[in-house]
Amino acid sequence: MTDNIKVGKMIALLRSQKGITQAELGERLGVSFQAVSKWERGETLPDVSLLTDLADVLETTVDFLLRGGETNVTFKGKISVADMIEGINCLKNMGILLGKENIIYRHAIDGINQGMNTDIEAAFQDDFIFEAFVAEAIIQKLKAGYFVDTTDVKRNFKHEHFRNIALDRVGKYNIK
Repeated sequence: MTDNIKVGKMIALLRSQKGITQAELGERLGVSFQAVSKWERGETLPDVSLLTDLADVLETTVDFLLRGGETNVTFKGKISVADMIEGINCLKNMGILLGKENIIYRHAIDGINQGMNTDIEAAFQDDFIFEAFVAEAIIQKLKAGYFVDTTDVKRNFKHEHFRNIALDRVGKYNIK
């Protein structure tokens, strides 16, 4: 269901970011500034015949506008905590197998450290830090449209802090 208020706020935000007044947007679309104002207040929605032109002017998509800026996440599959743990352990094993000074390993680790502003190698030595990375891996998969069972999360996290963070995000992002 389309939320007029969210749509209106998104139109106002995008219009403002472009430095376009309501009158200028109305002129470009062949409607009055009052019509634009009503859209932005959530009183009405733009006519269907205007949506593609409106999206073009605001340099977005009709879908993005009608969802009020929310993205549509499509279910992509189920993940397990064990798989996330294994994925992070693969990084650790890469350092063992290739050597910690190997350029491939160094670039992978340096990229993670720089992108996350942290030290993933510390996680290889400390299970509390390790679980922080597991929780982050789960959160990123949830945001991308994957599902994880809450029982799996409860069973496989040792530290309550990260279990609760993961469960909070499961509640927010999990696709039923």
